[in-house]
Amino acid sequence: MSTRTDGSPTRWRWSFLADLRRATPTVRLLVLTQMTFNIGFFMVLPYLSVHLTSDLGLGAALVGVVLGIRTFSQQGLFFVGGTLADRWGIKPVVLVGCVLRVLGFVGLAFADSLPAVLIATVLVGFAAALFSPAVESAVAIEAGKSERDGGPTRVESFALMSVCSQIGSFTGPLVGSVLLLVDFRIACLVAAAIFVLVVAAHVRWLPRERGEHRDDPWLSGWTDVVRNRTFVLFAVAMSAQLVAYNQLYLLLPLEVERAWGSQTVLGWFFAISAVLVVAAQLPITRRVAEISPRVTLPIGFAVMAASFALVAATSPLELQGLIGLVPAALFVLLLALGQMIAMPQARDLVPRMAAERRLGSYYGFMASLGGIGVLIGSTALGVVIDAAPDTGWGAAIPWLVAALFPIASVIGLRVVLARLD
Repeated sequence: MSTRTDGSPTRWRWSFLADLRRATPTVRLLVLTQMTFNIGFFMVLPYLSVHLTSDLGLGAALVGVVLGIRTFSQQGLFFVGGTLADRWGIKPVVLVGCVLRVLGFVGLAFADSLPAVLIATVLVGFAAALFSPAVESAVAIEAGKSERDGGPTRVESFALMSVCSQIGSFTGPLVGSVLLLVDFRIACLVAAAIFVLVVAAHVRWLPRERGEHRDDPWLSGWTDVVRNRTFVLFAVAMSAQLVAYNQLYLLLPLEVERAWGSQTVLGWFFAISAVLVVAAQLPITRRVAEISPRVTLPIGFAVMAASFALVAATSPLELQGLIGLVPAALFVLLLALGQMIAMPQARDLVPRMAAERRLGSYYGFMASLGGIGVLIGSTALGVVIDAAPDTGWGAAIPWLVAALFPIASVIGLRVVLARLD
């Protein structure tokens, strides 16, 4: 049993559908949109590299350039999207982002040259740069109103958003794999159609509010964020979370291939992570709700560090087969657990640090800084992987280096969060 801020008792509700019903109509629309956004995105992007090499005949280097440009046009430009949301308001930025995603997927469906592929890929990436910080700031604003009125807390709303995001990330590749039995272009066009429906839903139901900072100088939001030294340090510390998460795409596939001899079972590990988040995110969020972020965030990052340390400890054993996959499975579970503990409260702290102003710029800055962190961290880990021996304790070195990122964040978060007390 727990209590709301007004002292009245509330029941623990473990059902995803029950929590969705409790959310305000705007939050419900936004989190379901996040799920739909991920379904459409993951229907196409996991299979893009194969399409570019097999169907269009591009070389691996050019494919790497295309994927790198997509990442930059998305992660690197979140700050731009957040700033536009503060100036223009949430609704127009979300709508423009969805329209760009439609154009991008239609472009990928019919692109038959490298310039056309690059243009379509940039549209797909920049769409998310517009959409994501706008949605995060909208959830923060709307859930803050709900919390003050005795409804679901902002932390619970962000937890619900994480669940919907995972459902989309898991469902999208499955739908895409079925559509690919017909043709890659069909997958792109179906994804585009999904975003047309998202546009229609937002035109109809997303409230239109004037941008709070519409008349401010263009760079004022950026200046406001950068001058907030506590938040900048917080964003730097939080970037380690994204570095850790991206090891699902770098270190994990290498470990699975070492233990199993191929990556054919890799999809099961992503399924494990998605199912765990869907089943446990909301209960875990409620369990830690009464604990200070000064405690829960370092604990979450420490659990992430432990996930890497566990694989490092077992690497010298060079386990093979099913037993060899156990450390990788535990890595996925612990990494997801650490994120479930830390991330909803971390997102809830951003409005506090921002004094409830310019939330698009703040969320966008944190996401862009995370993208820079991933670029630096993954590059460094790639160098370590190439240099370290792949047997004995040498195989543990990349995992130990990866563990240093969340460990450093534990220290940084303790310092930064002490300033908020």
